[in-house]
Amino acid sequence: MHGMTDPERLAAFRSLVLERGRELYRDLPWRRTRDPYAVWISEVMLQQTQTSRVDGRWQRWLERFPTPAALATAQPADVLEEWQGLGYNRRALALHRAAQAVAALGGELPAETAALEALPGVGPATAAGIRAFAFDLPSVYLETNVRTVLLHELFPGEEGVSDRALVPILRDTCPADASDPADDPRTWYYALLDYGAYLKRTLPNPSRRSASHTRQSRFEGSHRQKRAELLRVLLAHRGESAGVPFDTIFGELASVEEKAGRRAISADEARALLDELSGEGFCRLDGDGWVV
Repeated sequence: MHGMTDPERLAAFRSLVLERGRELYRDLPWRRTRDPYAVWISEVMLQQTQTSRVDGRWQRWLERFPTPAALATAQPADVLEEWQGLGYNRRALALHRAAQAVAALGGELPAETAALEALPGVGPATAAGIRAFAFDLPSVYLETNVRTVLLHELFPGEEGVSDRALVPILRDTCPADASDPADDPRTWYYALLDYGAYLKRTLPNPSRRSASHTRQSRFEGSHRQKRAELLRVLLAHRGESAGVPFDTIFGELASVEEKAGRRAISADEARALLDELSGEGFCRLDGDGWVV
């Protein structure tokens, strides 16, 4: 690792990151709270979604579902409706199921890594973010901006750098506690995030040298896009006395695809999409019609 864990080098790295963090600090709305639930929602929304798009949507979500209990008792269709435009509808359903699990535990998010990762949809990065930003506890928070800083400063010119090489560095550099408010886990990761965001704006995609880097697949015209559009069609018919007939769903979905200049979708493809979404809990057949 080319002396990557050398104490002097890591100390210099920490000093540099904290300095850049102070210079580049972003006063984002979710940084003004230590409520674990609010932090959790921000972490999930920020996954592969631009910060500018989350600002506004995060606040609106918390107005509609202000606590884990409020989210747990909401109708899945309400949760999916509020999530529209934030991508990956599975995350909304996972949030709903996780809120129900939190409610069953007493209504408060746990601070322990294992307990957090046991919640539906909460992986290592999300759990680490909750620990650092809500509880100010040490964690290994490895996401794109953090990875970018590590690659740029500690692995210049190297290709295919694995996360296995990065994790020990985060373990060694993250403060052990919150005794120093100018250098606690929360401040440390904010500095890494803000410096990483700056590097991504000023350098040609520095995270591409990570072994875990993947180019996001095209959304328009993809299977994922058709799933999302079908769910929007179903949500548009919420509140109607009966479920939406298949012919209506197919007609509206086909119209959307035609207006977008995409290949016409067949009835068999639409049925397969409905069956797929139904199997994942997004919708169900109620009599002769489909409901969310």
